[in-house]
Amino acid sequence: MPLYLDNNATTALDPQVLDAMLPYMQAIYGNPSSVHRYGRLTRDALEQARVQVARLAGAQPGQVIFTSGGTEANNLAIKGSLSGIAAGRIAVSAIEHASLLDAAHAMEKRAWQVDVIAVDQNGIVSEGALSAALRDSTRLVSVMQANNETGVIQDVNSLCRITQAHDIWFHTDASQAAGKIAIDFAASGVNMMTLSSHKLYGPQGVGALIADRAIDIEAQLQGGGQERGLRSGTENIAGIVGFGMAAEIAQQQLDSRAEHTKNLRNALQRELDNISSIRTFAATADRLPNTVQFSVQGFDGEALLMQLDRKGIAVSSGSACHSGKTEPSHVLMAMGVEEQTARNAIRVSFGKDNKAEDVTLFMDVLKDIIEG
Repeated sequence: MPLYLDNNATTALDPQVLDAMLPYMQAIYGNPSSVHRYGRLTRDALEQARVQVARLAGAQPGQVIFTSGGTEANNLAIKGSLSGIAAGRIAVSAIEHASLLDAAHAMEKRAWQVDVIAVDQNGIVSEGALSAALRDSTRLVSVMQANNETGVIQDVNSLCRITQAHDIWFHTDASQAAGKIAIDFAASGVNMMTLSSHKLYGPQGVGALIADRAIDIEAQLQGGGQERGLRSGTENIAGIVGFGMAAEIAQQQLDSRAEHTKNLRNALQRELDNISSIRTFAATADRLPNTVQFSVQGFDGEALLMQLDRKGIAVSSGSACHSGKTEPSHVLMAMGVEEQTARNAIRVSFGKDNKAEDVTLFMDVLKDIIEG
Protein backbone atom coordinates (compact mmCIF):
# COMPACT_ATOMS: atom_id res chain seq x y z
CA MET A 1 0.00 0.00 0.00
CA PRO A 2 1.33 3.51 -0.82
CA LEU A 3 2.66 5.43 2.15
CA TYR A 4 2.46 9.24 2.20
CA LEU A 5 5.04 10.94 4.45
CA ASP A 6 5.24 14.36 2.81
CA ASN A 7 2.67 16.34 4.77
CA ASN A 8 4.77 19.51 4.88
CA ALA A 9 4.43 19.69 1.10
CA THR A 10 0.66 19.33 1.22
CA THR A 11 -1.96 17.48 3.24
CA ALA A 12 -4.93 15.39 2.16
CA LEU A 13 -8.26 17.19 2.16
CA ASP A 14 -10.13 16.37 5.36
CA PRO A 15 -13.50 14.71 4.58
CA GLN A 16 -15.28 17.18 6.89
CA VAL A 17 -13.69 20.02 4.94
CA LEU A 18 -14.90 18.56 1.65
CA ASP A 19 -18.42 18.22 3.06
CA ALA A 20 -18.37 21.90 4.04
CA MET A 21 -17.17 22.92 0.58
CA LEU A 22 -19.54 20.89 -1.60
CA PRO A 23 -22.65 23.10 -1.22
CA TYR A 24 -20.61 26.08 -2.44
CA MET A 25 -19.45 24.11 -5.47
CA GLN A 26 -22.99 23.17 -6.48
CA ALA A 27 -26.11 24.70 -4.95
CA ILE A 28 -24.86 27.92 -3.33
CA TYR A 29 -23.11 29.82 -6.10
CA GLY A 30 -23.87 33.51 -5.68
CA ASN A 31 -21.20 36.17 -6.02
CA PRO A 32 -20.44 37.49 -2.51
CA SER A 33 -20.32 41.03 -3.89
CA SER A 34 -23.94 40.77 -5.09
CA VAL A 35 -26.64 42.30 -2.87
CA HIS A 36 -29.35 39.74 -3.60
CA ARG A 37 -30.10 36.64 -1.51
CA TYR A 38 -27.67 34.42 -3.39
CA GLY A 39 -24.86 36.88 -2.83
CA ARG A 40 -25.72 37.31 0.85
CA LEU A 41 -25.50 33.55 1.40
CA THR A 42 -21.96 33.38 0.06
CA ARG A 43 -21.01 36.61 1.83
CA ASP A 44 -22.12 35.08 5.13
CA ALA A 45 -20.04 31.97 4.43
CA LEU A 46 -17.03 34.11 3.56
CA GLU A 47 -17.24 36.05 6.80
CA GLN A 48 -17.77 32.89 8.85
CA ALA A 49 -14.56 31.46 7.39
CA ARG A 50 -12.78 34.70 8.24
CA VAL A 51 -13.83 34.23 11.87
CA GLN A 52 -12.63 30.60 11.87
CA VAL A 53 -9.21 31.45 10.43
CA ALA A 54 -8.82 34.39 12.80
CA ARG A 55 -9.54 32.18 15.82
CA LEU A 56 -6.87 29.68 14.82
CA ALA A 57 -4.32 32.47 14.48
CA GLY A 58 -5.28 34.52 17.54
CA ALA A 59 -6.31 37.47 15.39
CA GLN A 60 -9.37 39.60 14.71
CA PRO A 61 -11.53 38.69 11.70
CA GLY A 62 -11.02 42.14 10.20
CA GLN A 63 -7.27 41.47 10.04
CA VAL A 64 -7.66 38.44 7.74
CA ILE A 65 -7.09 39.02 4.02
CA PHE A 66 -7.82 35.96 1.89
CA THR A 67 -5.38 35.19 -0.93
CA SER A 68 -4.69 32.39 -3.41
CA GLY A 69 -2.18 30.82 -1.03
CA GLY A 70 0.93 31.36 1.06
CA THR A 71 2.99 32.58 -1.88
CA GLU A 72 0.59 35.42 -2.67
CA ALA A 73 0.30 36.26 1.02
CA ASN A 74 4.09 36.52 1.34
CA ASN A 75 4.27 38.71 -1.74
CA LEU A 76 1.47 40.94 -0.48
CA ALA A 77 3.20 41.27 2.89
CA ILE A 78 6.51 42.35 1.37
CA LYS A 79 5.47 44.32 -1.68
CA GLY A 80 2.20 45.63 -0.33
CA SER A 81 3.55 46.99 2.93
CA LEU A 82 6.61 48.63 1.36
CA SER A 83 5.20 50.00 -1.88
CA GLY A 84 3.96 53.25 -0.41
CA ILE A 85 7.04 54.28 1.57
CA ALA A 86 10.51 55.54 0.72
CA ALA A 87 13.01 52.79 -0.10
CA GLY A 88 15.10 51.48 2.77
CA ARG A 89 16.21 48.03 3.89
CA ILE A 90 14.50 44.67 4.41
CA ALA A 91 15.97 42.01 6.70
CA VAL A 92 14.97 38.40 6.04
CA SER A 93 16.26 35.19 7.56
CA ALA A 94 18.48 32.95 5.46
CA ILE A 95 16.05 30.03 5.77
CA GLU A 96 12.88 31.61 4.40
CA HIS A 97 10.67 29.97 1.79
CA ALA A 98 11.50 30.89 -1.80
CA SER A 99 8.28 32.89 -2.14
CA LEU A 100 9.45 35.21 0.64
CA LEU A 101 13.08 35.45 -0.44
CA ASP A 102 12.18 36.11 -4.06
CA ALA A 103 9.59 38.72 -3.10
CA ALA A 104 12.17 40.53 -0.97
CA HIS A 105 14.80 40.48 -3.70
CA ALA A 106 12.23 41.70 -6.23
CA MET A 107 12.07 44.90 -4.19
CA GLU A 108 15.71 45.57 -5.09
CA LYS A 109 14.41 46.74 -8.46
CA ARG A 110 12.58 49.46 -6.52
CA ALA A 111 15.79 50.59 -4.77
CA TRP A 112 15.27 48.54 -1.62
CA GLN A 113 18.23 46.72 -0.08
CA VAL A 114 17.97 43.23 1.39
CA ASP A 115 19.96 42.07 4.40
CA VAL A 116 20.07 38.35 5.22
CA ILE A 117 19.83 37.35 8.88
CA ALA A 118 22.21 34.51 9.70
CA VAL A 119 21.12 31.34 11.52
CA ASP A 120 23.12 29.05 13.77
CA GLN A 121 23.91 25.37 13.14
CA ASN A 122 20.40 24.43 14.23
CA GLY A 123 18.78 26.93 11.88
CA ILE A 124 17.78 29.30 14.67
CA VAL A 125 17.69 33.09 14.37
CA SER A 126 19.15 34.41 17.61
CA GLU A 127 18.38 37.80 19.08
CA GLY A 128 22.00 38.76 18.47
CA ALA A 129 21.86 37.75 14.79
CA LEU A 130 18.72 39.79 14.29
CA SER A 131 20.17 42.82 16.03
CA ALA A 132 23.34 42.56 13.94
CA ALA A 133 21.30 42.62 10.72
CA LEU A 134 19.34 45.76 11.57
CA ARG A 135 20.26 49.19 10.18
CA ASP A 136 18.83 52.65 10.74
CA SER A 137 16.95 52.32 7.46
CA THR A 138 15.51 48.85 8.12
CA ARG A 139 11.76 49.02 7.67
CA LEU A 140 10.68 45.38 7.68
CA VAL A 141 11.92 42.08 9.14
CA SER A 142 10.62 38.66 8.10
CA VAL A 143 11.41 35.48 10.03
CA MET A 144 9.30 32.36 9.54
CA GLN A 145 7.54 30.79 12.51
CA ALA A 146 8.66 27.25 11.62
CA ASN A 147 10.84 25.97 8.80
CA ASN A 148 9.28 23.78 6.16
CA GLU A 149 12.41 21.61 5.72
CA THR A 150 13.89 21.12 9.19
CA GLY A 151 10.78 21.92 11.21
CA VAL A 152 12.79 24.25 13.46
CA ILE A 153 10.61 26.70 15.41
CA GLN A 154 11.71 30.30 15.94
CA ASP A 155 11.13 32.34 19.09
CA VAL A 156 9.16 34.96 17.21
CA ASN A 157 7.93 36.68 20.38
CA SER A 158 11.48 37.50 21.50
CA LEU A 159 12.51 38.64 18.03
CA CYS A 160 9.46 40.90 17.83
CA ARG A 161 10.46 42.70 21.00
CA ILE A 162 13.66 43.77 19.27
CA THR A 163 11.93 45.11 16.18
CA GLN A 164 9.29 46.87 18.28
CA ALA A 165 12.06 48.72 20.12
CA HIS A 166 13.30 50.01 16.76
CA ASP A 167 9.83 50.71 15.32
CA ILE A 168 10.33 48.10 12.59
CA TRP A 169 7.51 45.99 11.14
CA PHE A 170 7.70 42.23 11.62
CA HIS A 171 6.26 39.60 9.29
CA THR A 172 6.25 35.87 9.92
CA ASP A 173 5.40 33.07 7.53
CA ALA A 174 3.39 30.69 9.72
CA SER A 175 2.30 28.41 6.87
CA GLN A 176 4.01 25.35 8.36
CA ALA A 177 3.28 26.24 11.97
CA ALA A 178 -0.48 26.73 11.80
CA GLY A 179 -2.32 23.60 12.80
CA LYS A 180 0.81 21.95 14.19
CA ILE A 181 1.70 24.27 17.07
CA ALA A 182 -0.15 27.10 18.80
CA ILE A 183 0.19 30.47 17.07
CA ASP A 184 -1.05 33.81 18.36
CA PHE A 185 -0.93 36.87 16.14
CA ALA A 186 -1.95 39.28 18.88
CA ALA A 187 0.28 37.97 21.67
CA SER A 188 3.38 37.51 19.50
CA GLY A 189 3.63 41.16 18.51
CA VAL A 190 3.98 40.47 14.78
CA ASN A 191 2.48 42.94 12.33
CA MET A 192 1.79 40.45 9.53
CA MET A 193 1.41 36.67 9.35
CA THR A 194 1.07 34.29 6.39
CA LEU A 195 -1.15 31.20 6.47
CA SER A 196 -1.81 28.46 3.90
CA SER A 197 -4.90 26.24 3.77
CA HIS A 198 -3.39 23.12 2.22
CA LYS A 199 -0.84 22.72 5.01
CA LEU A 200 -3.63 21.95 7.52
CA TYR A 201 -5.94 19.60 5.57
CA GLY A 202 -7.74 22.34 3.69
CA PRO A 203 -7.92 22.85 -0.08
CA GLN A 204 -5.01 24.00 -2.21
CA GLY A 205 -5.09 27.46 -3.75
CA VAL A 206 -6.26 29.34 -0.65
CA GLY A 207 -4.30 31.26 1.96
CA ALA A 208 -4.40 34.40 4.04
CA LEU A 209 -2.34 37.34 5.13
CA ILE A 210 -3.19 38.52 8.61
CA ALA A 211 -2.22 42.15 8.89
CA ASP A 212 -2.30 44.84 11.54
CA ARG A 213 -4.71 47.49 10.26
CA ALA A 214 -2.16 50.16 11.22
CA ILE A 215 -0.02 49.04 8.27
CA ASP A 216 -1.02 50.73 5.04
CA ILE A 217 -0.84 47.84 2.60
CA GLU A 218 -0.98 48.72 -1.09
CA ALA A 219 -3.00 46.29 -3.20
CA GLN A 220 -1.01 44.35 -5.78
CA LEU A 221 -4.12 43.43 -7.78
CA GLN A 222 -6.52 46.13 -8.94
CA GLY A 223 -10.14 45.49 -9.83
CA GLY A 224 -13.34 45.06 -7.86
CA GLY A 225 -11.93 46.04 -4.50
CA GLN A 226 -12.61 42.79 -2.66
CA GLU A 227 -10.92 42.03 0.69
CA ARG A 228 -11.06 45.64 1.85
CA GLY A 229 -9.58 46.70 -1.47
CA LEU A 230 -6.37 44.79 -0.72
CA ARG A 231 -6.95 41.75 -2.92
CA SER A 232 -9.29 42.30 -5.86
CA GLY A 233 -10.97 39.39 -7.60
CA THR A 234 -14.09 37.38 -6.85
CA GLU A 235 -13.36 35.28 -3.79
CA ASN A 236 -12.92 31.52 -4.08
CA ILE A 237 -15.88 30.83 -1.80
CA ALA A 238 -15.70 27.03 -1.79
CA GLY A 239 -11.96 27.14 -1.10
CA ILE A 240 -12.30 29.77 1.60
CA VAL A 241 -15.13 27.84 3.28
CA GLY A 242 -12.85 24.80 3.25
CA PHE A 243 -10.00 26.82 4.71
CA GLY A 244 -12.27 28.05 7.48
CA MET A 245 -13.46 24.55 8.35
CA ALA A 246 -9.91 23.20 8.26
CA ALA A 247 -8.83 26.00 10.61
CA GLU A 248 -11.66 25.26 13.03
CA ILE A 249 -10.86 21.55 13.13
CA ALA A 250 -7.14 22.27 13.49
CA GLN A 251 -7.83 24.48 16.49
CA GLN A 252 -10.02 21.83 18.12
CA GLN A 253 -7.57 18.99 17.49
CA LEU A 254 -4.30 20.87 17.87
CA ASP A 255 -3.06 19.10 21.00
CA SER A 256 -4.10 15.60 19.96
CA ARG A 257 -2.61 15.96 16.48
CA ALA A 258 0.62 17.32 17.90
CA GLU A 259 0.93 14.48 20.41
CA HIS A 260 0.15 11.87 17.77
CA THR A 261 2.66 13.12 15.20
CA LYS A 262 5.32 13.75 17.83
CA ASN A 263 5.08 10.13 18.94
CA LEU A 264 5.62 9.04 15.33
CA ARG A 265 8.49 11.47 14.86
CA ASN A 266 10.22 10.31 18.03
CA ALA A 267 9.77 6.67 17.09
CA LEU A 268 11.36 7.34 13.72
CA GLN A 269 14.16 9.35 15.33
CA ARG A 270 15.05 6.46 17.62
CA GLU A 271 15.36 4.15 14.63
CA LEU A 272 17.43 6.62 12.64
CA ASP A 273 19.80 7.13 15.57
CA ASN A 274 20.73 3.46 15.37
CA ILE A 275 22.17 3.83 11.86
CA SER A 276 25.66 5.31 11.85
CA SER A 277 25.46 6.61 8.28
CA ILE A 278 22.44 8.79 9.06
CA ARG A 279 22.66 12.36 10.33
CA THR A 280 19.56 14.17 11.59
CA PHE A 281 19.51 17.94 11.17
CA ALA A 282 18.63 20.20 14.11
CA ALA A 283 17.92 17.13 16.24
CA THR A 284 18.32 19.06 19.49
CA ALA A 285 16.33 22.12 18.43
CA ASP A 286 12.67 22.82 19.13
CA ARG A 287 10.96 21.44 16.03
CA LEU A 288 7.51 20.88 14.64
CA PRO A 289 6.11 17.68 16.14
CA ASN A 290 5.77 15.99 12.75
CA THR A 291 9.08 16.75 10.99
CA VAL A 292 12.41 14.93 10.66
CA GLN A 293 15.07 15.88 8.11
CA PHE A 294 18.13 13.70 7.75
CA SER A 295 20.86 12.63 5.33
CA VAL A 296 22.18 9.18 4.49
CA GLN A 297 25.90 9.15 3.79
CA GLY A 298 26.61 7.98 0.25
CA PHE A 299 23.05 8.43 -0.99
CA ASP A 300 21.99 11.47 -3.02
CA GLY A 301 18.70 12.78 -1.67
CA GLU A 302 16.91 12.90 -5.02
CA ALA A 303 18.07 9.39 -5.91
CA LEU A 304 17.00 8.04 -2.51
CA LEU A 305 13.65 9.77 -2.88
CA MET A 306 13.09 8.01 -6.21
CA GLN A 307 14.04 4.63 -4.77
CA LEU A 308 11.57 5.14 -1.95
CA ASP A 309 8.94 6.27 -4.45
CA ARG A 310 9.36 3.05 -6.42
CA LYS A 311 8.59 1.22 -3.18
CA GLY A 312 5.42 3.28 -2.78
CA ILE A 313 6.72 5.71 -0.16
CA ALA A 314 6.40 9.46 -0.67
CA VAL A 315 8.89 11.71 1.11
CA SER A 316 10.67 14.91 0.13
CA SER A 317 14.24 15.96 -0.47
CA GLY A 318 13.44 19.52 0.65
CA SER A 319 10.88 22.17 -0.26
CA ALA A 320 8.22 20.95 -2.69
CA CYS A 321 8.55 24.26 -4.51
CA HIS A 322 12.16 23.38 -5.36
CA SER A 323 11.56 19.85 -6.63
CA GLY A 324 13.52 19.09 -9.78
CA LYS A 325 16.29 21.55 -8.93
CA THR A 326 19.84 20.33 -8.46
CA GLU A 327 21.03 22.93 -5.97
CA PRO A 328 21.49 21.80 -2.36
CA SER A 329 19.03 23.08 0.21
CA HIS A 330 19.63 26.77 0.94
CA VAL A 331 18.29 26.11 4.44
CA LEU A 332 20.92 23.49 5.23
CA MET A 333 23.68 25.52 3.58
CA ALA A 334 22.75 28.49 5.77
CA MET A 335 23.11 26.16 8.78
CA GLY A 336 26.70 25.39 7.77
CA VAL A 337 25.99 21.88 6.49
CA GLU A 338 28.54 20.60 3.96
CA GLU A 339 27.28 20.79 0.38
CA GLN A 340 27.33 17.07 -0.30
CA THR A 341 25.58 16.29 2.98
CA ALA A 342 22.95 18.87 2.13
CA ARG A 343 22.43 17.17 -1.24
CA ASN A 344 21.79 13.90 0.60
CA ALA A 345 18.91 15.33 2.63
CA ILE A 346 15.53 13.63 2.97
CA ARG A 347 12.52 15.02 4.86
CA VAL A 348 9.82 12.92 6.47
CA SER A 349 6.74 14.83 7.62
CA PHE A 350 3.94 12.93 9.33
CA GLY A 351 0.24 13.73 9.20
CA LYS A 352 -2.77 13.08 11.37
CA ASP A 353 -3.65 9.89 9.51
CA ASN A 354 -0.24 8.21 9.73
CA LYS A 355 0.13 5.26 12.10
CA ALA A 356 2.86 3.59 14.13
CA GLU A 357 3.20 0.82 11.57
CA ASP A 358 4.08 3.45 8.96
CA VAL A 359 7.32 4.10 10.83
CA THR A 360 8.11 0.39 10.77
CA LEU A 361 7.36 0.11 7.06
CA PHE A 362 9.44 3.16 6.22
CA MET A 363 12.42 1.93 8.20
CA ASP A 364 12.22 -1.54 6.71
CA VAL A 365 12.31 -0.12 3.19
CA LEU A 366 15.01 2.42 4.02
CA LYS A 367 17.25 -0.26 5.55
CA ASP A 368 16.78 -2.47 2.50
CA ILE A 369 17.89 0.38 0.25
CA ILE A 370 20.88 1.32 2.39
CA GLU A 371 22.04 -2.24 2.87
CA GLY A 372 21.22 -3.35 -0.66
